Amino acid sequence: MIAVLFADLIDFEALVPYAMFGLVAMGAWWIMDMIASGRSRTKERLEEIKSPELRRRKGGPVKSSEKVARVVERAAPALAKPLQPKNEFEVSKIKSKLSHAGFRGEAAVSTYLGLKFVGLMLGMIVGGVTLLASMGVTQQSMAGTVFIAGLLFYLPDIVLGLLARSRKQAIFLGLPDALDLLVVCVEAGLGLDQAMRRVSEEMHKATPVICDELALSNFQLQMGRSRTEVLHELGIRTGVDDLRSLSAILIQADKFGSSIAQALRVQSDSMRTRRRQLAEEKAAKTAVKLIFPLVLFIFPGIFVVLVGPAAITMVRNMFPLMGG
Repeated sequence: MIAVLFADLIDFEALVPYAMFGLVAMGAWWIMDMIASGRSRTKERLEEIKSPELRRRKGGPVKSSEKVARVVERAAPALAKPLQPKNEFEVSKIKSKLSHAGFRGEAAVSTYLGLKFVGLMLGMIVGGVTLLASMGVTQQSMAGTVFIAGLLFYLPDIVLGLLARSRKQAIFLGLPDALDLLVVCVEAGLGLDQAMRRVSEEMHKATPVICDELALSNFQLQMGRSRTEVLHELGIRTGVDDLRSLSAILIQADKFGSSIAQALRVQSDSMRTRRRQLAEEKAAKTAVKLIFPLVLFIFPGIFVVLVGPAAITMVRNMFPLMGG
């Protein structure tokens, strides 16, 4: 009797779509989990040696975002194959663009190209299906599909440009302070290598981007690379003109045997002067930039508040007398 009443209260036909959705979601999750975890112990050990942060995360649970990142990294070479550059110049250009934004991994190029290809396909499929279903096969729907596909195709470039711009700005603003501490360390008797390591340790919380670059350069010096190559790569890798000029000055000082502390002090003073000039330039532009919000938003409100009561009085008192 209770089973019959329970069956009458619940509409099992309405639950079928939800049950199908749950089964499909569980199946997709199981497949992704199998793909992410289906690796041999040898490959895991090699990845742990290659990336020490994997060993630190090994004791904790593996997050879903890490599994998705592994799946994307594994599928990136196949997805990026249609967009592979034709020569080494294009590859170096893409690597330089990625390094300016802080992406220096071996799979960065393939992941970047794979995301562009996925964005193109996703825009063509989703945009095409949506517009064709709503507008039909027309010229406007086809143009909208091409626009959506192109927008998603160039979306990684836009995001990469914003990240690179933010990173360069952080390096430019924090470089004078890092140079001051570098001058103090050099004048205290430390060598340039030890001074760079000290700066990367002391100022990591204040300027993490510069400290990471200095730590990487110091690591390359410890691995046996020449100081000239490391400093030149530091200027090219970041894409900041001031850091590139600093690298050139340090290379020249090391080559001719001049005082590195004096070269660092002169560069720090010039960069601080330039930063102050840019601040003064932005402050001078503020008055011009305020004209548009003043005219469009503030002046109309002030005009209504000041002239509104007088206009209402004129409408109520003067206009009836003039009409009479």
